[in-house]
Amino acid sequence: MHIHPVITFLQDDFPSFFRERLEQFSLNGSMLELEITERVVMQNETKINTILQKLRETGVRISIDDFGTGYSSLNYLDKLQVDILKIDQTFIQNIEYNQTIVATIQSLAENLQLHTIAEGVETEAQLQELRRLGCKEVQGYLFSKPLPQADFESTYILRIPADA
Repeated sequence: MHIHPVITFLQDDFPSFFRERLEQFSLNGSMLELEITERVVMQNETKINTILQKLRETGVRISIDDFGTGYSSLNYLDKLQVDILKIDQTFIQNIEYNQTIVATIQSLAENLQLHTIAEGVETEAQLQELRRLGCKEVQGYLFSKPLPQADFESTYILRIPADA
């Protein structure tokens, strides 16, 4: 049995490993979104930027997860050329007190031509407030808890019979 060593994001050969896996599984990179946290970016901004740009060449979209809870440097947002800011659930859980913060993140994203996704939406009231603030993409338990692949497919993927 041949055991592959663990490949981590910060290894120089990660982009090659990633491309090989896309080819191995016949995937188009544009079907994937890679999430990184602000803390990871701040560990080694130059190296992370190089890796992310190589990954973006495959079509993969890059999102900053838990945005607003770390360093939130506007400088790295411009340098990294990310696609999506994921608004951290801590702002969503108490959105009645965090409207200004969420609106500011939403406005920042729009001005930088980025998408936003609000994380941790659990109530209809949170969803309505996010809509009012201009957030168009959300995720959270209001819609579904995390599911195994088979459960997701049987619940959410429309199957059209072959004879239709």
